[in-house]
Amino acid sequence: MQSSNSILASPIEYLKGVGPLRADLLKKELSIFTFGDLLEHFPYRHLDKTKIDSIASISFNQDFVQVKGRLTGMEIIGASRGKRLVAHVKDATGILELVWFQGINWVEKRLMVGSDYLVFGKPSFFMSRPQITHPEIDVLTIENADGKNVLEPIYPTTEKLKAKGLNARTIGKLTAALLPQIHEKDIPEILPDSIVQSLQLPHRYKAYMHLHFPPDTESYEASLKRLKFEELFMAQLRMAMIKSNRHRFSKGIVFDKVGDLFNTFYNKHRPFELTGAQKRVLREIRQDTARGHQMNRLLQGDVGSGKTMVALLTMLLAADNGYQSCLMAPTEILAQQHYNSITALLKNMEMPVGLLTGSSTKKEREKLLSGLQQGSISIIIGTHALIEDKVQFKNLGLSIIDEQHRFGVAQRAELKLKGELQPHILVMTATPIPRTMAMTAYGDLDYSVMDELPPGRKPVTTVHRYEQARPAVMDFVKQEIAKGRQAYFIYPLIEESSKVDFENLMKGYEEVKAFFPEPQYYISMVHGKQKADVKETNMMRFKNGDTQIMVSTTVIEVGVDVPNASVMVIESAQRFGLSQLHQLRGRVGRGSEQSFCILLTGKNITQDGRERLKIMTATNDGFLIAEKDLELRGPGEIEGTRQSGVIDFKLASIVKDKELLQLAALKCSSILEEDPELISAENLRLKNYLLSKKGKTEWSKVA
Repeated sequence: MQSSNSILASPIEYLKGVGPLRADLLKKELSIFTFGDLLEHFPYRHLDKTKIDSIASISFNQDFVQVKGRLTGMEIIGASRGKRLVAHVKDATGILELVWFQGINWVEKRLMVGSDYLVFGKPSFFMSRPQITHPEIDVLTIENADGKNVLEPIYPTTEKLKAKGLNARTIGKLTAALLPQIHEKDIPEILPDSIVQSLQLPHRYKAYMHLHFPPDTESYEASLKRLKFEELFMAQLRMAMIKSNRHRFSKGIVFDKVGDLFNTFYNKHRPFELTGAQKRVLREIRQDTARGHQMNRLLQGDVGSGKTMVALLTMLLAADNGYQSCLMAPTEILAQQHYNSITALLKNMEMPVGLLTGSSTKKEREKLLSGLQQGSISIIIGTHALIEDKVQFKNLGLSIIDEQHRFGVAQRAELKLKGELQPHILVMTATPIPRTMAMTAYGDLDYSVMDELPPGRKPVTTVHRYEQARPAVMDFVKQEIAKGRQAYFIYPLIEESSKVDFENLMKGYEEVKAFFPEPQYYISMVHGKQKADVKETNMMRFKNGDTQIMVSTTVIEVGVDVPNASVMVIESAQRFGLSQLHQLRGRVGRGSEQSFCILLTGKNITQDGRERLKIMTATNDGFLIAEKDLELRGPGEIEGTRQSGVIDFKLASIVKDKELLQLAALKCSSILEEDPELISAENLRLKNYLLSKKGKTEWSKVA
C-alpha cells in the first residue's frame, strides 16, 4: 500500500511509544513491521461512549454501559487476597455498585464521596443488583455530561502482547499517535473517481482515518463500506485481469478437430446418453481448446454428475489432435479408480492407458516413462508421482487435476512445465463451491457447473435417527443386505492419530459385528492407520462384493465407487461438517436402486449440529449445501480455501458482504470491458496499485 519513501514504510520501532522490545513483539505476534501495517491493523469493534444509560435500564445482555451519577459511598472490604474496594453510584433511577480488586489505594485516593462521575464498563449482576468490576471512571464535566462523544476502537491483540502491556487500549494509543503523522498524499485514492462518486464512497484517506477513530457511527459505516468494497473490487480486478490476459495473450495448443477416436467412442461405445450439463461443458471445452489460447477451466460437478465421462471425452479430443493427456488424482485409491473406470470404458478401443502411482513397480515405471517419452501412451493417470522430473512427455496437450483442493499451488504449477507449450488445464472438483467463493478464490478460471445427475440415478433418501433407534436402523440395513445390497458404517475421525477416535472405530466395529455375525455376514474395515496395501485389499473386497459391510473412517469420502452399496449409516453425524456429510453421502446412490443415508446421533447436539442435520435431510443439492456450509463455518474453514490467499480479507466477508461482492464484480467487468489494459488516466491508478502489490499476493490459483 505504500512506496518505500512513504512514512507508512517506516519501521514500527520508530513510532513513539514502541521501541525495539515492543517492536519485536508486534512483529512476531501480529506481523506489524511498519507504520503501514499498524494502520491496516483495524479495530474489530468500537465501544460507543456517545450515549448515557440509566442505571434502571441496565440488562444482562449489554456488553458495555455508560452511566452518570453521584458517588454516595465507598469502603474497603475484606483482607489480604479477598480485599476489595466497593463504591456506589446513584442516579435518578437506581444504584450501581463498583468493585476494584487491584489498585485499591490509588482508586480510593482519586475518588471523592459526594462528587458526580461518568462511569463506563461491562455490567454484571450480583444478588440481582447491577455491578461493574474495574470500571473506567471520570469526573463529570460540562464536556462529558452527555457522554464522551467518542467511539473507542478495540483492537485485536494476543495473550503474549497483553502480558507485556500491549492490550487493545495500548494498541489504540499507538494508532492514535500514528494517525496525525499521516497525510492525504500517504493514502492516495486508487479507485476511479466515477466509482467513488456513483457509490458515494468517502475518499480513501478519510476512510482509513474514520475506520480507526470515527466521529460518529455514520462515518464509521461509510468508511467500512468503502474499504470492504475496495478489498473485494481489487480481488475481482486482479483475477479478471489474469483471466483476460490469458484469453488474449497466452499461447495454447490448438485442438482443431473432432476425430475418429472421439466419434467412435461417442457413437458406438458410450454407455449412456449424456446429460444436458455434460454436453454444455464439452461445448465450452471444445471452444476453449480450439482458439489458440491455453484453457484454464474449473469443472464443478456435484457427486455423481459424470465428470469422469467429460474428462475421458476431453482426453480423446486431445488424442485426436495428436496430443497426450494426464489425469492427476490426490490419492492412489482415486487414481486406481479413474484408471479402472477409463480402461473399462475404452475396452472396445485400442487406446493405451497408463497408471503411475507411488506403488508402481520399478519395471512398470520404466515401461511407462519410456511410453510417455516416445508417445506410445496417450493417456496417463496417476498421483503426484506425475509431476516428478523423470516423467517426460513427448507432447502433453492436456492436464486434468481431480479434487484440486488436495494439491498445493506449486504442485499444480509443475504440470505446466511438462510440455513445450503450456498444456490445457481442466480442474475438476466434486466439492461444490459457493458462488461467492468461486468469484473470489477461483475468479481467474473459466468456470463450468454440472448440476444434473445421469439418467437412472435416484436422489438419496436421508434421515436423522437418535441412538435409541439403533436396533431399527440395524434391521433396516439387514433388509437391504437381504436384497443383495451392501452398506457403509462411517465413524468420525478428527485427526488421523487421535487415540479416542481409533478406539471409537474399534468399538463400533465390534458393535457392527455383534449385529451382523459371521458367517452370515462379512465385514471390511478401513482406517488411516492401516498400511496402504491392507487398506486397498479391504476396499477391493467390498468393491468386489466379497464383504457386504464396510466399516470405515472418512478415508472412504473420496475414491470408492460401489454402485451396489445402497445404505450408509453415519455415526455421530453431528461431528461432521456439511460438505463432508454430503461427500460421504455421495458414496451411495451410484447405481439405479433407491439408496439411503442414515444420520445417527445422541440427544446432545449443538444448535449448529442440529442445523446441519436439518439441511442434510432437506436437500440433496450440493450447491445449496455448500452455501449453507459457508454461512455456518465461514470461508477459512471450508476445505482447500486456506491456500487461496485471495479470500483472506482483512475487512470484507464473502458471506456477509455478498451484495457488495456482486457490486464489485459488476463495476470491475464494466471497467475492463471499456479499458482492458487500464490505460485511461483514471484507471491508471488501479493498474499502478496492482503492480505495486504484485509478488506480495498469490496472483494465480491454479496454473
